Amino acid sequence: MSKWAGVAALIGAVAVMTLGCAQGPVATAAMVEDKTYTVTPASVTVKAGIITGEVTELKVMERVEQGSNRVVSPAKLTGTLRLKNTSANQAVRLVAGKILYIGANGRPIELEDSRTEPVVKFTTYGSERLDPGQEGTQSLDVEFPAEALKAKTLKEIRLALAYIPSPYREESINFIVSIGAGK
Repeated sequence: MSKWAGVAALIGAVAVMTLGCAQGPVATAAMVEDKTYTVTPASVTVKAGIITGEVTELKVMERVEQGSNRVVSPAKLTGTLRLKNTSANQAVRLVAGKILYIGANGRPIELEDSRTEPVVKFTTYGSERLDPGQEGTQSLDVEFPAEALKAKTLKEIRLALAYIPSPYREESINFIVSIGAGK
């Protein structure tokens, strides 16, 4: 009988420990919200040499914890970049684009140390080459400096494009052929 009493006591102790410890305070998960900043104007026309285009749907978004306003995910600039090769006789290979944020004082606003440089990479197959008259679209999703979120701090956004133009020619080649009798 003492054997069963020992087992029952052990089961009871485990149950008390398990239920007693599990009844502690419940931690609530902090709610995270997307905080969106409008960019005015939201669309602009751009021109760089033989490339023209438009930057549309510009906005800045960061993720913050509700209540404490602690930044969970730092600010990013998003939008769409549409480019067109206006040359009649040159193809263009887009290499990269670098974005600079220019402050009201005319100087670039630097990103925080832990963040990567805002670079647009034309890596999708086919998006890096534009033949004469051809258009291409590229998504923008780059880092944005926290300092530039303050009112009247950001004056302009500069997009520096790197591209390689190359001569574009179309020529015809004629060759004489004949078709033999079918078998």
